[in-house]
Amino acid sequence: MTTEERLYKLEGIVEGVMATLPERITSLENRMDLLRQEIKGDIVGLRQELKGEVVALRQEFKAEMAALRQEFKADMAALRQELKGDMATLRQELKGDMAALRQELEGNMASLRQELKEDMVSLRQELKGDINTALNRLMLYFSALAVILALLTLWR
Repeated sequence: MTTEERLYKLEGIVEGVMATLPERITSLENRMDLLRQEIKGDIVGLRQELKGEVVALRQEFKAEMAALRQEFKADMAALRQELKGDMATLRQELKGDMAALRQELEGNMASLRQELKEDMVSLRQELKGDINTALNRLMLYFSALAVILALLTLWR
């Protein structure tokens, strides 16, 4: 083939491509518009789906929080009851310990009273003995004084 023929053939090809190029560009533009519309629709759908998921998550979160609140309240009530029981037990133990101490103290006091009474009786007896001894000596001194006075009276 000659160069002219080749050139002529290439001109035909270029003209053919140039003739179909605007159609293809228009077709490509139409496809791009359709793709844009499809993507916009997908985005709208995804937004709606995301909103639904967010709403569902909020509801789930609220439900979990409510369940946790209830569980917390129940735990607190159980702890209060347990604490009340423990406090009642401690009060009873304390009352028992106080009663035992009171009894022990009363026993000790009674024992001390008895010892004190015995000591008082013993001291009373000793004091009576000492007083009697002192009175007896005093009587002896008075008797001796009376004898001396009588002798003095007689000697005069």
